[in-house]
Amino acid sequence: MSAGVVATVAGAPVPVEEVDAAEARLRAGALAATLPAAGTGEGRQLRRWLTQLIVTRRLVAAEAAARGLTGRDAPAEARLMPDAAARLELGSVAAAALADPRARALFAEVSAAVRVTDDDIADYHARNPLRFARPGPGRGGWRDPSPVGPSLNEVRADIAEHLRGAASRRAFRVWLDARRAAVVRLAPGYEHPGDPRQPDNTHRH
Repeated sequence: MSAGVVATVAGAPVPVEEVDAAEARLRAGALAATLPAAGTGEGRQLRRWLTQLIVTRRLVAAEAAARGLTGRDAPAEARLMPDAAARLELGSVAAAALADPRARALFAEVSAAVRVTDDDIADYHARNPLRFARPGPGRGGWRDPSPVGPSLNEVRADIAEHLRGAASRRAFRVWLDARRAAVVRLAPGYEHPGDPRQPDNTHRH
């Protein structure tokens, strides 16, 4: 890999200037005070994360174009990632990439075959009987958790949506990881932030 290139995506180079520009935008923004100092181990990890985001966005754009996906009818971000837990399931890079409607259209296509069975729904309800219980009236105008779980029929649709969403996120994450492994090559110093072989991936207390 030539000097000044942090990665390649399907052979196309990603110049270091692209990472520099992304970092400069962050450091000029509202979150500047929360960012690690440049040149530190944490600062290098930030640049590795930005590299991951850039190569993922490039990969997604290329894949969407190859499939003829424009993002015009893409699902909303809130549908794919309804809460913080859903974002954690995907990981920060994939979640950030889904700001692009083309990425969300790709998500929908990649996960289109996901199915949830009646047995899956019944098993989940048996293990989590209060998961979708509706709160009831409490003292002082507060709402109290229900002590009694709803019947399976009452929450079947909620459970199905919950399980389908989690399975779809898992399918997209697995697909994305496989595509990155196949077409992305990272330069030394720009490894994945979680790669245990790179020197800045240390766990400290």
